Amino acid sequence: MVAAALARIERADPHLCAFVEVWGEEALRRAGELDARLDRRGGAGQVDARIDRMGQAGEVDTRLDRMGRAGEVDTRLDRMGRAGEVDTRLDRMGQAGEVDTRLGGLGPGPSLALAGVPIAVKGRNGLRAAGPLLAAGGVAVGATSVPGPGTPWQTWGLGAGGRTVNPWRADRTPGGSSAGAAAAVAAGLVPLATGGDGAGSVRIPAAWCGVLGLKTTSGRLPSGDRTGLAVPGVLARSAADAGLWWAVVSGEPVPAEAALPVTAAWSPDLGFAGPDPEPVALARAAVERLEAAGVVRLVRPRVPLRLTDPGPAWLALRTAGADPARADLAGTDLAGADLAGADLAGAERVRAENDRRLAGVFGEAELLLTPTAPTDPHGHEGPGERYSTSLTWAFNLSGHPALSMPAGFGSDGCPAGLQLVAPHGREALLLAVAGAAETRVKG
Repeated sequence: MVAAALARIERADPHLCAFVEVWGEEALRRAGELDARLDRRGGAGQVDARIDRMGQAGEVDTRLDRMGRAGEVDTRLDRMGRAGEVDTRLDRMGQAGEVDTRLGGLGPGPSLALAGVPIAVKGRNGLRAAGPLLAAGGVAVGATSVPGPGTPWQTWGLGAGGRTVNPWRADRTPGGSSAGAAAAVAAGLVPLATGGDGAGSVRIPAAWCGVLGLKTTSGRLPSGDRTGLAVPGVLARSAADAGLWWAVVSGEPVPAEAALPVTAAWSPDLGFAGPDPEPVALARAAVERLEAAGVVRLVRPRVPLRLTDPGPAWLALRTAGADPARADLAGTDLAGADLAGADLAGAERVRAENDRRLAGVFGEAELLLTPTAPTDPHGHEGPGERYSTSLTWAFNLSGHPALSMPAGFGSDGCPAGLQLVAPHGREALLLAVAGAAETRVKG
């Protein structure tokens, strides 16, 4: 798997620019060590069911079918200037004619739940937080792109070869700040990529690249952000893949199936955001498909959800003595913003009031559903006056776990996302519902 992933990166990354560094030699050495270890444990020659679930062994990738594009030939790389070359999804994922025979987690010794699975880490410092993944047998193949200097907005990435492009349209950004992570997963270069979410930096690129992105509950996993706004997350091609990541980093069991239907409340705008009509329509259509498939049951809260715009509070809490050029702002749309004059007391009042209103919703529903982003992916010149974070950063302020899953395609040909928000500590519920959606919803 690792050699195949490196070959895919070599072929596609000159066009995607999803990586800032590729660690080919070290990754192959690590994979060889794991192979030898598994041979000693009797794992060689058996098909790893986990890798099958990641779509690496004879399984047709149904991501685009689930997004309502069944029967359509994927021309992403053609749109990136590779016209005339038919690069199928299976080839890009190393599926064609390849049977991976590694088997992790068998026999005596520590569990290797990710044995031989190629993963990408966010940014050059991403290995610092990847210890549990490496201990579980994952193989880091490279560091993905994050925003470079020169802009106050963070929904873009700068790879080794230039600006990271959206795999669906090269003239659009993949989102950010986990830009390269989302692009690499969407293009099938790796099945898992780590991210960090300070205001939507996992969920927004997941939505705009058509993959799954999970932001964890504040405080559940170690984070270098002393404000508590930025937390670890993951980008993956499926809920099963993300669930395996969650099991490894949290120490919890792989999420079980949810008792369906799950009660859910819908909000197109959280009471303040003003999103564009098309992302709302796509997200609402995805909700209706979930309801028709028996995955969710919509309920109407007695008090409609109207949050106070969390932007000023988020900015004030981020200030707290911070330099706006600090690296921890790279998880947001607002690196380089003017953070002077923060009203911390006012920020805490907004947080407390929004927390109260969210508690009211979760007293009546297990999930809150919204569009992930208020707009479609913007061009490389930037988002203009719109904050791409308007539907996501409320949950960095409140600390709730949230997940973006594919919701279909806009008129521009780019993906959109549906955001699922759960009570604190309910990551397993989010992943279970996303998994049920993948198996039950057709088209």
